[in-house]
Amino acid sequence: MPSFLAVDVGSGIFSLRRAVRADLPRILQLLADDQLGAARENVDDLEPYERAFEAIDADPAHLLIVGELGGQVVATFQLSYLPGLSRGGSWRAQIEAVRVAEALRGRGAGALMIGWAVDQARQRGCTLVQLTTDKSRVGAHRFYERLGFEASHEGMKLTL
Repeated sequence: MPSFLAVDVGSGIFSLRRAVRADLPRILQLLADDQLGAARENVDDLEPYERAFEAIDADPAHLLIVGELGGQVVATFQLSYLPGLSRGGSWRAQIEAVRVAEALRGRGAGALMIGWAVDQARQRGCTLVQLTTDKSRVGAHRFYERLGFEASHEGMKLTL
């Protein structure tokens, strides 16, 4: 599978590529690999994740990306493109489910992923890139702020 990006991060080449079905177990490990994810994810039942993967993979408005280092999946995120009437009918990009393996955090992989996503959004004509991060993830807030993101809105969710 072709890489979208390949950068030497000191401990090897970190590359981004589109996720394939075989990546799903490792992606789920990354999603569940913290206190919030462990409580949210039920990785014992793969069927709903497989259905979601198929829907994401089939829709050109969505990209599920994995980051690899040394042939191992060590990071993931989803990039979605959303049309909107506000802001003059502009498109926006939504970044979701950003995860980097704990051993790789602080070594530039996350910044490479977000930078690549922002570049893709620009190339698609988006005028805004948005993401949400849980209020308890203070380190993630600092990370996104260093990359130029601003906490400009109060996000709200309703669990169904």
